[in-house]
Amino acid sequence: MSLGFEQGGFDIVAGVDIDPLNAAIHSVNFPDCKTLCADVSGLSGTELRSRAGLGEGEIDVVFGGPPCGGYSVMGRRNVDDPRNRLLSHFARLVLELEPRYFVVENVGGLLIDPMPKHVEAFKSRLRSEYRVVEPIQALDARDFGVPQRRRRIFILGCKKELITPEYPTVHRNANGAPIHPTVWDAIEDLSDIDDLEELLESDVYTGELRPARSRYAEILRGEVKDPDDFSHVRKGVPGRLTGCGRIDHTAEVIRRFEATQPGTRDSISKFYRLIEDGIAPTLRAGTDASRGSHSAARPIHPIKSRCITVREGARLHSFPDWFEFHSTKWHGFQQVGNSVPPLLARAVSKSIQACLRKLGANEND
Repeated sequence: MSLGFEQGGFDIVAGVDIDPLNAAIHSVNFPDCKTLCADVSGLSGTELRSRAGLGEGEIDVVFGGPPCGGYSVMGRRNVDDPRNRLLSHFARLVLELEPRYFVVENVGGLLIDPMPKHVEAFKSRLRSEYRVVEPIQALDARDFGVPQRRRRIFILGCKKELITPEYPTVHRNANGAPIHPTVWDAIEDLSDIDDLEELLESDVYTGELRPARSRYAEILRGEVKDPDDFSHVRKGVPGRLTGCGRIDHTAEVIRRFEATQPGTRDSISKFYRLIEDGIAPTLRAGTDASRGSHSAARPIHPIKSRCITVREGARLHSFPDWFEFHSTKWHGFQQVGNSVPPLLARAVSKSIQACLRKLGANEND
């Protein structure tokens, strides 16, 4: 979300994550942002302002994604999961920080009984000062230029006296279908990693990639400027690409993957094999250490008999190649799977920016 909102024109000045690895990676990618490794349930708005050096300045938007484990239909859906209380703490911080706008992202299970009571409590807590955009909507990443099916709930809101934001409009072609690149558009140029044995030990690819086959890949490689991207320029090290570590599959697993047709699942692992001219299923994160450290199912490459790399997952998520993830496959995949695709977050951020521009125009009249 930080990258998507920056691409939409915002300066990201502070971020909070309880996981030290996530906080460290956020700091690497956003060096001008004050990243706090903290539990927001014990963090006040005053302390956040102080630790982040925000002073008393007005904040345009507070955005975030409280952990989805308690709401997700893929999990146990425990209505009393302590992580569910973080939605209430988000509301508390909004009231304490007093931003003009706010955005919350979460899984669809948030609106499936009995979880909506948390949403109603969230809205009730904010009702005296803020307005929530109704009805709350689900947005799918594939509708905003991402080669992945990923449907998530977004809650948008603003101070009562401000212009109400609208949910972003889906980009469609003349036939009414969403416009998005394919799996092969996103990752074809990364296929040569299979020729390098060193990538079984390292996640760093050093060498020349194949030419990009799509504008989508050219943009993520930094070869073409995206006119809708207003983020600060970062340049990776030429000839160095991280997140390319290969998984050392056994001969038996390789045979199974070879026999798995694109668009179907491996009979034992249930891993889905990607289709070259299709889009990816939702890339998931797995569970954290407190819940067993189970890896999520990782898609099988459409033509190679292996699971995709962290970098390939990042491409399917719309992350540019300069963006860093943890060097281990487990943590790297978890960071990709837990994140909001930047292009989707950018679409939401532009809706907030449109309101701010109108406010600025009105203030100048």
